[in-house]
Amino acid sequence: MKDILDYISLIEPVDRSLDGEVQKYLDHLTKPQGSLGRLEEILKEFVRITGKTKPSIDRKIIFIMAGDHGIAEEGVSAFPAEVTPQMVLNFLSGGAAINVLAKHAGCETKVVDMGVNFKFDSSAGLIDKKIAMGTKNFAKEPAMTELELTMAVMAGIDLAEKAVKDGTDIIGTGDMGIANTTASTAIYCALFGFKPEDITGPGTGLDDNGIKHKAEVIKAALEKHSPFDSPLDILMKVGGFEIAGLVGLILGAAKNRIPVVVDGFISTAAAAVTTIAAPNVKEKLFFAHASKEPGHMLILEKLGVKAIFDFQMRLGEGTGGALAIPVIEGALKIYNEMATFKSASVSGAV
Repeated sequence: MKDILDYISLIEPVDRSLDGEVQKYLDHLTKPQGSLGRLEEILKEFVRITGKTKPSIDRKIIFIMAGDHGIAEEGVSAFPAEVTPQMVLNFLSGGAAINVLAKHAGCETKVVDMGVNFKFDSSAGLIDKKIAMGTKNFAKEPAMTELELTMAVMAGIDLAEKAVKDGTDIIGTGDMGIANTTASTAIYCALFGFKPEDITGPGTGLDDNGIKHKAEVIKAALEKHSPFDSPLDILMKVGGFEIAGLVGLILGAAKNRIPVVVDGFISTAAAAVTTIAAPNVKEKLFFAHASKEPGHMLILEKLGVKAIFDFQMRLGEGTGGALAIPVIEGALKIYNEMATFKSASVSGAV
């Protein structure tokens, strides 16, 4: 884990030195002060992250991290594990919800194999960062070794660093992996002390008995692996390769002052691990939406953050990010394109 911790030490806090200048300009736009509410806050957050007084978004990428989970052997998902590679192929062919919404938002999508239990051919567009053919069953043993954890996080960092070099202005997180709500719920319980029965949800569609069984599996696994030494130790013992890859992606973006739009339940698990392990990261993130998955609102409250919207979604894939990125763009365009009282010859209060 040393490589990860060394990288974390390079991440600086956001820059608040431009707050006064930005607020003064906002107050001179042709509107009552503060009347655009959250949009004005989003703009200020974006400036703090990037350090740019005239911020813009030209290149935007959503990374869809995919990985299988050994815990699926315990019957914690309504869908079989073979759905993971099937959906990866669907992403690559453009047939998934994330493809539709990303196209609508003008976002590129990058599909990353972090640990899918399938041998893909050299299909165009798939980024191969495979650590193993899925994690181990954490009901029986740690999900991954320390080396695998380091490899997965560093793979995400590498993707972020490359995106920065390619001129990316904003990054969205996405995920795919049958049983990844189980891994994410286990992470939340270990991080925050939640009881599994209080935040375990249906995932891909479990009934009440299935949810109860899933919570019992999580509870037993947490008892088996505790105590946990750190957020990264939790990730290693009960996490997933795609979640670890998202942790690295967030770290890499944060170091390079690139805003990250966090999707729903799974991506927030990666964000929670990251922000606790690296406190300077939290203010560099936008949380897209409040997932319908039980417990997500409680987790956002624990993190002290507010989602941009709540559409009762629980699909994952990065769909929330694809809808939130245009909202962030709108905030920036208000700042860059709206007239001031002086330029529009409108009488104002300032």
